[in-house]
Amino acid sequence: MRRTEPPTAIIEVADVLLDRIDDLGLRLAQRFIVELDTYRDTDQVPFDTIRSSCTSNLMLMVRHFTSTAPVDPAPPKQTGRLRARQGVPLAETLHAFRIGFEFLWSELVEEARRHPAVTDALLVDLGAEVWALAGEYSVAVATAYREMSSELMLQREHERSMLVEALFTGVIADPATLGEATRILGLPRTGRYVVVAAAAPTAGREALPGIESALRAAGITSAWRLLPDQQIGVLSLPDDREAAALTTLRRHRACAGVSPPYDALTETPQALHFARLALAGLGTRARGVARFDDNPFGMLVAAAPLEAERMVQIRLGPILALPHDERERLLETLETWFNAVGSASATGELLFLHANTVRYRLRRIEDLLGRLLTDPSTIRDVGAALEARSVLANSSQHKT
Repeated sequence: MRRTEPPTAIIEVADVLLDRIDDLGLRLAQRFIVELDTYRDTDQVPFDTIRSSCTSNLMLMVRHFTSTAPVDPAPPKQTGRLRARQGVPLAETLHAFRIGFEFLWSELVEEARRHPAVTDALLVDLGAEVWALAGEYSVAVATAYREMSSELMLQREHERSMLVEALFTGVIADPATLGEATRILGLPRTGRYVVVAAAAPTAGREALPGIESALRAAGITSAWRLLPDQQIGVLSLPDDREAAALTTLRRHRACAGVSPPYDALTETPQALHFARLALAGLGTRARGVARFDDNPFGMLVAAAPLEAERMVQIRLGPILALPHDERERLLETLETWFNAVGSASATGELLFLHANTVRYRLRRIEDLLGRLLTDPSTIRDVGAALEARSVLANSSQHKT
Protein backbone atom coordinates (compact mmCIF):
# COMPACT_ATOMS: atom_id res chain seq x y z
CA MET A 1 0.00 0.00 0.00
CA ARG A 2 1.49 3.34 -1.10
CA ARG A 3 1.63 6.25 1.32
CA THR A 4 0.91 9.93 0.74
CA GLU A 5 3.69 12.24 -0.39
CA PRO A 6 5.79 13.27 2.66
CA PRO A 7 6.12 17.00 3.48
CA THR A 8 9.11 18.72 1.89
CA ALA A 9 10.42 19.81 5.30
CA ILE A 10 10.52 16.20 6.53
CA ILE A 11 12.29 15.11 3.34
CA GLU A 12 14.93 17.77 3.92
CA VAL A 13 15.42 16.67 7.54
CA ALA A 14 15.77 13.07 6.37
CA ASP A 15 18.31 14.07 3.70
CA VAL A 16 20.50 15.66 6.37
CA LEU A 17 20.45 12.42 8.40
CA LEU A 18 21.22 10.37 5.30
CA ASP A 19 24.34 12.47 4.76
CA ARG A 20 25.49 11.39 8.25
CA ILE A 21 24.20 7.79 8.10
CA ASP A 22 27.59 6.13 8.56
CA ASP A 23 28.29 8.16 11.68
CA LEU A 24 24.77 7.46 13.01
CA GLY A 25 25.21 3.72 12.40
CA LEU A 26 28.51 3.72 14.30
CA ARG A 27 27.04 5.66 17.24
CA LEU A 28 24.05 3.35 17.48
CA ALA A 29 26.30 0.26 17.35
CA GLN A 30 28.41 1.71 20.17
CA ARG A 31 25.26 2.29 22.20
CA PHE A 32 24.29 -1.36 21.71
CA ILE A 33 27.67 -2.41 23.10
CA VAL A 34 27.03 -0.34 26.21
CA GLU A 35 23.40 -1.33 26.82
CA LEU A 36 23.10 -4.94 25.59
CA ASP A 37 24.98 -7.81 27.26
CA THR A 38 24.96 -10.21 24.31
CA TYR A 39 26.22 -7.56 21.90
CA ARG A 40 29.31 -7.02 24.07
CA ASP A 41 30.47 -10.57 23.31
CA THR A 42 32.36 -9.94 20.08
CA ASP A 43 33.04 -13.66 19.63
CA GLN A 44 29.31 -14.27 19.45
CA VAL A 45 28.33 -11.02 17.67
CA PRO A 46 31.22 -9.34 15.82
CA PHE A 47 31.12 -5.56 16.06
CA ASP A 48 31.30 -5.15 12.28
CA THR A 49 28.01 -7.03 11.88
CA ILE A 50 26.38 -4.77 14.49
CA ARG A 51 27.60 -1.59 12.79
CA SER A 52 26.60 -2.85 9.34
CA SER A 53 23.15 -3.84 10.56
CA CYS A 54 22.64 -0.51 12.35
CA THR A 55 23.70 1.49 9.31
CA SER A 56 21.57 -0.41 6.79
CA ASN A 57 18.47 -0.41 8.99
CA LEU A 58 18.83 3.29 9.88
CA MET A 59 19.23 4.12 6.19
CA LEU A 60 16.09 2.19 5.36
CA MET A 61 14.15 3.86 8.16
CA VAL A 62 15.21 7.36 7.20
CA ARG A 63 14.54 6.80 3.48
CA HIS A 64 11.07 5.65 4.46
CA PHE A 65 10.27 9.29 5.34
CA THR A 66 11.36 10.50 1.88
CA SER A 67 9.30 8.07 -0.19
CA THR A 68 5.74 6.93 -0.82
CA ALA A 69 6.80 3.27 -1.20
CA PRO A 70 5.56 0.73 1.35
CA VAL A 71 7.88 -0.61 4.04
CA ASP A 72 10.59 -2.97 2.73
CA PRO A 73 10.82 -5.79 5.30
CA ALA A 74 13.99 -7.33 3.79
CA PRO A 75 16.64 -5.61 6.00
CA PRO A 76 14.91 -6.25 9.35
CA LYS A 77 14.27 -9.82 8.27
CA GLN A 78 17.93 -10.20 7.38
CA THR A 79 18.87 -8.90 10.82
CA GLY A 80 16.43 -11.29 12.49
CA ARG A 81 17.89 -14.27 10.64
CA LEU A 82 21.47 -13.19 11.41
CA ARG A 83 20.81 -12.73 15.13
CA ALA A 84 19.13 -16.15 15.30
CA ARG A 85 22.22 -17.74 13.72
CA GLN A 86 24.45 -15.86 16.16
CA GLY A 87 22.41 -17.08 19.12
CA VAL A 88 21.27 -13.64 20.28
CA PRO A 89 18.03 -14.05 22.28
CA LEU A 90 14.93 -12.77 20.50
CA ALA A 91 14.05 -10.50 23.42
CA GLU A 92 17.45 -8.82 23.19
CA THR A 93 17.16 -8.52 19.41
CA LEU A 94 13.80 -6.76 19.75
CA HIS A 95 15.21 -4.60 22.55
CA ALA A 96 17.97 -3.53 20.15
CA PHE A 97 15.35 -2.42 17.63
CA ARG A 98 13.52 -0.43 20.32
CA ILE A 99 16.79 1.31 21.16
CA GLY A 100 17.34 1.90 17.46
CA PHE A 101 13.96 3.60 16.99
CA GLU A 102 14.44 5.72 20.13
CA PHE A 103 17.81 6.78 18.72
CA LEU A 104 16.28 7.53 15.31
CA TRP A 105 13.45 9.56 16.86
CA SER A 106 15.84 11.64 18.97
CA GLU A 107 17.99 12.38 15.90
CA LEU A 108 14.92 13.29 13.82
CA VAL A 109 13.63 15.65 16.51
CA GLU A 110 17.03 17.26 17.03
CA GLU A 111 17.47 17.90 13.32
CA ALA A 112 13.83 18.99 12.85
CA ARG A 113 14.23 21.65 15.54
CA ARG A 114 16.89 23.24 13.35
CA HIS A 115 14.49 23.39 10.39
CA PRO A 116 12.07 26.39 10.57
CA ALA A 117 9.45 24.72 8.39
CA VAL A 118 8.95 21.76 10.73
CA THR A 119 5.99 22.53 12.95
CA ASP A 120 4.86 20.75 16.09
CA ALA A 121 1.99 19.26 14.10
CA LEU A 122 4.44 17.78 11.60
CA LEU A 123 6.48 16.34 14.48
CA VAL A 124 3.37 14.72 15.94
CA ASP A 125 2.56 13.13 12.59
CA LEU A 126 6.20 12.09 12.18
CA GLY A 127 6.22 10.52 15.65
CA ALA A 128 3.14 8.46 14.84
CA GLU A 129 4.79 7.26 11.64
CA VAL A 130 8.05 6.39 13.41
CA TRP A 131 6.34 4.17 15.94
CA ALA A 132 4.10 2.57 13.32
CA LEU A 133 7.28 1.76 11.42
CA ALA A 134 8.79 0.36 14.62
CA GLY A 135 5.84 -2.01 14.94
CA GLU A 136 6.21 -3.27 11.37
CA TYR A 137 9.95 -3.74 11.82
CA SER A 138 9.48 -5.64 15.08
CA VAL A 139 7.02 -8.02 13.43
CA ALA A 140 9.40 -8.59 10.50
CA VAL A 141 12.37 -9.19 12.82
CA ALA A 142 10.49 -11.57 15.11
CA THR A 143 8.99 -13.54 12.22
CA ALA A 144 12.34 -14.00 10.48
CA TYR A 145 14.07 -14.82 13.78
CA ARG A 146 11.55 -17.56 14.62
CA GLU A 147 11.69 -19.01 11.12
CA MET A 148 15.49 -19.16 11.23
CA SER A 149 15.42 -20.60 14.76
CA SER A 150 13.09 -23.37 13.61
CA GLU A 151 15.31 -24.05 10.60
CA LEU A 152 18.44 -24.15 12.78
CA MET A 153 16.73 -26.44 15.27
CA LEU A 154 15.77 -28.85 12.52
CA GLN A 155 19.32 -28.72 11.18
CA ARG A 156 20.77 -29.41 14.62
CA GLU A 157 18.34 -32.25 15.26
CA HIS A 158 19.16 -33.74 11.86
CA GLU A 159 22.87 -33.42 12.54
CA ARG A 160 22.51 -34.96 16.00
CA SER A 161 20.40 -37.77 14.62
CA MET A 162 22.96 -38.53 11.93
CA LEU A 163 25.80 -38.49 14.46
CA VAL A 164 23.89 -40.86 16.76
CA GLU A 165 23.28 -43.12 13.77
CA ALA A 166 27.02 -43.00 13.03
CA LEU A 167 27.77 -44.08 16.59
CA PHE A 168 25.34 -46.99 16.37
CA THR A 169 26.62 -48.19 13.01
CA GLY A 170 30.30 -47.82 13.90
CA VAL A 171 31.00 -45.31 11.13
CA ILE A 172 32.86 -43.02 13.55
CA ALA A 173 36.15 -44.62 14.48
CA ASP A 174 38.98 -42.09 14.43
CA PRO A 175 39.53 -40.09 17.65
CA ALA A 176 39.26 -36.64 16.05
CA THR A 177 35.87 -37.31 14.46
CA LEU A 178 34.64 -39.06 17.58
CA GLY A 179 35.68 -36.10 19.70
CA GLU A 180 33.78 -33.66 17.47
CA ALA A 181 30.73 -35.92 17.51
CA THR A 182 30.69 -36.15 21.30
CA ARG A 183 31.03 -32.37 21.54
CA ILE A 184 27.98 -31.83 19.34
CA LEU A 185 25.99 -34.55 21.10
CA GLY A 186 26.96 -33.30 24.55
CA LEU A 187 28.42 -36.67 25.56
CA PRO A 188 31.73 -37.02 27.42
CA ARG A 189 34.53 -38.54 25.36
CA THR A 190 35.30 -41.07 28.10
CA GLY A 191 33.24 -42.61 30.84
CA ARG A 192 30.64 -45.29 31.34
CA TYR A 193 27.84 -45.73 28.82
CA VAL A 194 24.78 -47.88 28.17
CA VAL A 195 22.53 -48.18 25.14
CA VAL A 196 18.74 -48.26 25.40
CA ALA A 197 16.43 -49.70 22.74
CA ALA A 198 12.69 -49.06 23.21
CA ALA A 199 9.89 -50.46 21.08
CA ALA A 200 7.92 -47.78 19.23
CA PRO A 201 4.16 -47.98 19.95
CA THR A 202 3.45 -47.29 16.27
CA ALA A 203 5.72 -46.79 13.27
CA GLY A 204 7.83 -43.66 13.62
CA ARG A 205 6.39 -42.65 17.00
CA GLU A 206 8.62 -42.06 20.02
CA ALA A 207 8.47 -44.78 22.64
CA LEU A 208 10.00 -42.48 25.25
CA PRO A 209 8.78 -38.93 24.53
CA GLY A 210 10.78 -36.29 26.40
CA ILE A 211 13.30 -38.86 27.60
CA GLU A 212 16.38 -36.71 26.91
CA SER A 213 15.07 -33.87 29.07
CA ALA A 214 13.93 -36.26 31.80
CA LEU A 215 17.35 -37.91 31.94
CA ARG A 216 19.09 -34.54 31.93
CA ALA A 217 17.03 -33.56 34.97
CA ALA A 218 18.36 -36.71 36.65
CA GLY A 219 21.96 -35.72 35.87
CA ILE A 220 22.35 -38.03 32.86
CA THR A 221 23.33 -36.88 29.36
CA SER A 222 22.05 -38.85 26.39
CA ALA A 223 21.60 -38.78 22.61
CA TRP A 224 18.74 -40.46 20.75
CA ARG A 225 17.60 -41.55 17.30
CA LEU A 226 14.09 -42.50 16.22
CA LEU A 227 13.77 -45.48 13.86
CA PRO A 228 10.53 -46.77 12.33
CA ASP A 229 10.18 -49.51 14.97
CA GLN A 230 12.43 -48.39 17.81
CA GLN A 231 13.78 -45.39 19.68
CA ILE A 232 17.46 -45.96 20.46
CA GLY A 233 19.77 -43.91 22.63
CA VAL A 234 23.21 -43.87 24.19
CA LEU A 235 23.44 -42.69 27.81
CA SER A 236 26.48 -41.38 29.65
CA LEU A 237 26.04 -43.04 32.99
CA PRO A 238 27.99 -41.94 36.07
CA ASP A 239 28.44 -44.72 38.63
CA ASP A 240 25.79 -43.35 40.97
CA ARG A 241 23.20 -42.64 38.26
CA GLU A 242 22.27 -46.12 37.02
CA ALA A 243 19.31 -46.49 39.37
CA ALA A 244 18.08 -43.01 38.42
CA ALA A 245 18.32 -43.91 34.73
CA LEU A 246 16.28 -47.09 35.19
CA THR A 247 13.68 -45.24 37.26
CA THR A 248 13.36 -42.56 34.57
CA LEU A 249 12.95 -45.18 31.84
CA ARG A 250 10.29 -47.07 33.82
CA ARG A 251 8.25 -43.90 34.31
CA HIS A 252 7.61 -43.83 30.57
CA ARG A 253 5.77 -47.17 30.79
CA ALA A 254 7.27 -48.51 27.57
CA CYS A 255 9.18 -51.65 26.63
CA ALA A 256 12.91 -50.99 26.74
CA GLY A 257 16.08 -53.06 26.75
CA VAL A 258 19.31 -51.86 28.35
CA SER A 259 22.78 -53.00 27.32
CA PRO A 260 25.62 -53.89 29.70
CA PRO A 261 27.77 -50.86 30.61
CA TYR A 262 30.80 -50.19 28.38
CA ASP A 263 33.72 -47.76 28.45
CA ALA A 264 34.51 -46.88 24.82
CA LEU A 265 32.00 -45.26 22.47
CA THR A 266 33.42 -47.32 19.62
CA GLU A 267 31.70 -50.30 21.31
CA THR A 268 28.26 -48.71 20.81
CA PRO A 269 27.19 -50.98 17.90
CA GLN A 270 27.74 -54.11 20.02
CA ALA A 271 25.96 -52.48 22.96
CA LEU A 272 22.98 -51.74 20.69
CA HIS A 273 22.86 -55.45 19.78
CA PHE A 274 22.74 -56.38 23.48
CA ALA A 275 20.06 -53.75 24.19
CA ARG A 276 17.91 -55.18 21.40
CA LEU A 277 18.36 -58.69 22.77
CA ALA A 278 17.24 -57.41 26.17
CA LEU A 279 14.21 -55.79 24.51
CA ALA A 280 13.40 -59.06 22.74
CA GLY A 281 13.54 -60.82 26.11
CA LEU A 282 10.46 -58.85 27.19
CA GLY A 283 8.40 -60.79 24.64
CA THR A 284 5.01 -59.22 24.05
CA ARG A 285 4.76 -57.38 27.36
CA ALA A 286 3.08 -54.00 27.16
CA ARG A 287 5.78 -52.35 29.27
CA GLY A 288 8.93 -53.03 31.21
CA VAL A 289 12.65 -52.34 31.34
CA ALA A 290 15.01 -55.29 30.95
CA ARG A 291 18.75 -55.17 31.50
CA PHE A 292 20.82 -57.62 29.46
CA ASP A 293 23.06 -58.29 32.46
CA ASP A 294 20.13 -59.42 34.61
CA ASN A 295 19.76 -62.62 32.56
CA PRO A 296 22.03 -62.70 29.51
CA PHE A 297 21.25 -66.34 28.68
CA GLY A 298 17.53 -65.68 28.94
CA MET A 299 17.88 -62.70 26.61
CA LEU A 300 19.65 -64.84 24.02
CA VAL A 301 16.96 -67.51 24.26
CA ALA A 302 14.17 -64.96 23.83
CA ALA A 303 15.95 -63.46 20.83
CA ALA A 304 16.20 -66.86 19.10
CA PRO A 305 13.17 -68.88 20.26
CA LEU A 306 13.17 -71.39 17.38
CA GLU A 307 16.82 -72.26 17.93
CA ALA A 308 16.28 -72.41 21.68
CA GLU A 309 13.29 -74.75 21.27
CA ARG A 310 15.36 -77.04 19.11
CA MET A 311 18.12 -77.09 21.74
CA VAL A 312 15.57 -78.02 24.42
CA GLN A 313 14.25 -80.87 22.29
CA ILE A 314 17.76 -82.18 21.62
CA ARG A 315 18.83 -82.13 25.28
CA LEU A 316 15.55 -83.05 27.02
CA GLY A 317 13.61 -84.81 24.25
CA PRO A 318 13.36 -88.27 25.89
CA ILE A 319 11.97 -86.74 29.10
CA LEU A 320 9.56 -84.46 27.25
CA ALA A 321 8.21 -87.46 25.35
CA LEU A 322 7.04 -89.18 28.58
CA PRO A 323 3.44 -89.17 29.76
CA HIS A 324 2.48 -85.93 31.52
CA ASP A 325 2.71 -87.02 35.15
CA GLU A 326 6.07 -88.77 34.85
CA ARG A 327 7.48 -85.97 32.68
CA GLU A 328 6.53 -83.28 35.18
CA ARG A 329 7.77 -85.35 38.12
CA LEU A 330 11.21 -85.88 36.59
CA LEU A 331 11.55 -82.29 35.37
CA GLU A 332 10.61 -80.95 38.81
CA THR A 333 13.18 -83.21 40.43
CA LEU A 334 15.86 -82.22 37.93
CA GLU A 335 15.20 -78.47 38.30
CA THR A 336 15.18 -78.71 42.10
CA TRP A 337 18.41 -80.73 42.04
CA PHE A 338 20.08 -77.97 40.01
CA ASN A 339 18.79 -75.34 42.44
CA ALA A 340 20.11 -77.45 45.34
CA VAL A 341 23.58 -77.45 43.76
CA GLY A 342 23.48 -81.17 43.04
CA SER A 343 22.61 -82.33 46.56
CA ALA A 344 20.18 -85.24 46.64
CA SER A 345 19.42 -84.77 50.35
CA ALA A 346 18.71 -81.03 49.91
CA THR A 347 16.53 -81.84 46.91
CA GLY A 348 14.61 -84.36 48.98
CA GLU A 349 13.99 -81.81 51.71
CA LEU A 350 12.67 -79.29 49.19
CA LEU A 351 10.36 -81.86 47.55
CA PHE A 352 9.47 -83.71 50.79
CA LEU A 353 11.03 -86.90 49.44
CA HIS A 354 13.56 -89.38 50.78
CA ALA A 355 17.04 -88.82 49.34
CA ASN A 356 17.00 -92.33 47.85
CA THR A 357 13.84 -91.47 45.92
CA VAL A 358 15.63 -88.47 44.50
CA ARG A 359 18.62 -90.63 43.53
CA TYR A 360 16.30 -93.13 41.83
CA ARG A 361 14.69 -90.39 39.75
CA LEU A 362 18.10 -88.98 38.81
CA ARG A 363 19.23 -92.44 37.60
CA ARG A 364 16.00 -92.67 35.60
CA ILE A 365 16.86 -89.31 34.00
CA GLU A 366 20.38 -90.51 33.19
CA ASP A 367 18.98 -93.64 31.55
CA LEU A 368 16.56 -91.60 29.44
CA LEU A 369 19.19 -89.09 28.35
CA GLY A 370 21.99 -91.63 27.96
CA ARG A 371 24.30 -89.29 29.86
CA LEU A 372 25.67 -89.15 33.41
CA LEU A 373 24.77 -86.19 35.61
CA THR A 374 28.27 -86.39 37.08
CA ASP A 375 29.69 -85.34 33.71
CA PRO A 376 30.30 -81.53 33.64
CA SER A 377 29.31 -81.33 29.96
CA THR A 378 25.98 -83.00 30.75
CA ILE A 379 25.35 -80.60 33.60
CA ARG A 380 26.15 -77.69 31.26
CA ASP A 381 23.87 -78.89 28.46
CA VAL A 382 20.96 -80.01 30.62
CA GLY A 383 21.12 -76.86 32.76
CA ALA A 384 21.03 -74.68 29.66
CA ALA A 385 18.07 -76.63 28.29
CA LEU A 386 16.15 -76.28 31.56
CA GLU A 387 16.80 -72.52 31.63
CA ALA A 388 15.76 -72.15 27.99
CA ARG A 389 12.59 -74.14 28.60
CA SER A 390 11.65 -71.83 31.47
CA VAL A 391 12.27 -68.68 29.39
CA LEU A 392 10.25 -70.06 26.48
CA ALA A 393 7.40 -71.01 28.79
CA ASN A 394 7.32 -67.46 30.24
CA SER A 395 7.37 -65.95 26.73
CA SER A 396 4.50 -68.21 25.73
CA GLN A 397 2.45 -67.10 28.74
CA HIS A 398 2.96 -63.42 27.78
CA LYS A 399 1.63 -64.15 24.29
CA THR A 400 -1.60 -65.69 25.55
